[in-house]
Amino acid sequence: MTMSAALLPGAALAKGASKANTGRTRARPGTPAWPGAQAWQSLRTETGARLLALSSPFARGQSDAVRAEALAGLKNPYYIGDNPALTQTSGWQDAWTSRASAYAVAARDALDVAAAVKFANRHNLRLVVKGGGHSYFGASNAPDSLLVWTRSMNKVAMVDAFVAQGCPQASSQPAVHVGAGAMWVDAYAEVTTRGGRYVQGGGCTTVGVAGLVQGGGFGSFSKGFGTAAANLIEAEVVTADGAVRIANACTNPDLFWALKGGGGGSFGVVTRLTLRTHALPEFFGAVFGDITAASNEAWRALVARFVDFYSTSLFNAHWGETVSLKDGKTLKLSMVFQGLDQAQAQAAWAPFFAWVRERKEYSFAEPAVMAIPARHFWNPQFFQKHAPGLTTMDARPGASPDHHFWTGDGEQAGWFIHGYQSAWLPSGLLAPQRQALLVDALCAAAAQWDVALHFNKGIAGAPKAALDATRDTAMNPAVVDAFALAIIAGGGGPAFPGMQGKAVDEEPARRSATRIRSAMEALLKAAPNAGAYLSESDYFQPRWQDAYWGDNYARLARIKAAVDPGGLFFVHHGVGSEEWSADGFTRVKPG
Repeated sequence: MTMSAALLPGAALAKGASKANTGRTRARPGTPAWPGAQAWQSLRTETGARLLALSSPFARGQSDAVRAEALAGLKNPYYIGDNPALTQTSGWQDAWTSRASAYAVAARDALDVAAAVKFANRHNLRLVVKGGGHSYFGASNAPDSLLVWTRSMNKVAMVDAFVAQGCPQASSQPAVHVGAGAMWVDAYAEVTTRGGRYVQGGGCTTVGVAGLVQGGGFGSFSKGFGTAAANLIEAEVVTADGAVRIANACTNPDLFWALKGGGGGSFGVVTRLTLRTHALPEFFGAVFGDITAASNEAWRALVARFVDFYSTSLFNAHWGETVSLKDGKTLKLSMVFQGLDQAQAQAAWAPFFAWVRERKEYSFAEPAVMAIPARHFWNPQFFQKHAPGLTTMDARPGASPDHHFWTGDGEQAGWFIHGYQSAWLPSGLLAPQRQALLVDALCAAAAQWDVALHFNKGIAGAPKAALDATRDTAMNPAVVDAFALAIIAGGGGPAFPGMQGKAVDEEPARRSATRIRSAMEALLKAAPNAGAYLSESDYFQPRWQDAYWGDNYARLARIKAAVDPGGLFFVHHGVGSEEWSADGFTRVKPG
């Protein structure tokens, strides 16, 4: 395979990609511009018969057996990911609905991807990329499009001393090569369970590696190791001209920077990533429990006490994941830790639990604090023996023995979103003189909808190395000063088009969305104009360029113009998407 060593200057690259979008409207089936049977057969031949005609298992004309199998399979995120016609989210009220692409290239390598990209360029097609298929915005599907499906590109291989192309030998470091179709469970199984090291990835095992990194990417232990994007060393990527390129800090550095949090599906198709690995802590662990207040006054006092406790005892590299404010009276603890043993974790929480026990206005069962050898944190066999029910296996015949998911995450398999809001909360709110403002906003928001504080999705409190690496990504710089990402969201069960008896009750869904939005408005009184995490945020975000990227957007727009002047790559609220109609088929501004 021939690699381009350096990114061509903008003008030269534009010439190579000039056939893309020569008209203002992309081709659709049934129009004269749509490729004929001979053209599709040519692509099928070029990709080794890996061109697939797609149809949803719930589409009209499918047999009852196919529908029944799919309906049962929706309980398993691995089943959904293995079907190129389905997505892990079935839609979003008044925003989008999951619909299959017309065709998919089931890519096995970068050459298959390049063939698909060149074909889309030549025929002016809408191109879509799907790895894990978890995009809440529907970025991994579009009707009347050609899908690049990377699911089979899932190899994971560790390397003791990796030097990025064009970089000095002294930059050698332990790393792992991960194919674009791999899920985080594949990476963790190879790096941690078998390799005894750590790679910073996502908390959900079925999320795709490539998509998470390009979105910025948080995992349970990001407070200790930074974002996934901050740990990217090198990427292999197919750009809009169909060239297969290497991007790292020394070769194509602008493209490399854009891939670190600039959003998946906007700058090219990533085919392989190389990520930094870290020494594995001895223990990972978790704290679970619920504390319920008997009155509004007790509830506010509980929230205030926890905010103060977090700021003095948990605001550091050891602690991540969530505390939720539920039903306007219950504090739900679902936190994790790294680098501490069980006794140290128990000691950290002891003052807070003692405060609760001393007060009759609170009820709670003694919270569970447990630590396990870090090497087993993603080992399903360990959990089956020591904590049955915490994880669920992909029980299909022939499934990988590594493939499991946290049982609680199964609720999101195929879910339909009613509303989703997120906001980074600046660390200044933890100052003693500002805590009352934060507590009032949290209580006001929780009175309208449940609020989850994801402490691992704000990097303030992390070690200097993690902070510096995260600053050198395309994400909104606000992430470095945020102590948590607040998420307020709700949805319902799977509602793929054609599912019999599964139509969305739209008015209740809209009412939920209104309440969710109102709850976030109440919270934002403590943090006006807060940034938002692009992979988990509002589809209707009005100030998305600033919310997702802040001052970095101008640089991202320049890189987009250089690597994709024709706008081949389009995703909702992605860099450059303001030039296109909402469906990505019509260019509304000159390129």
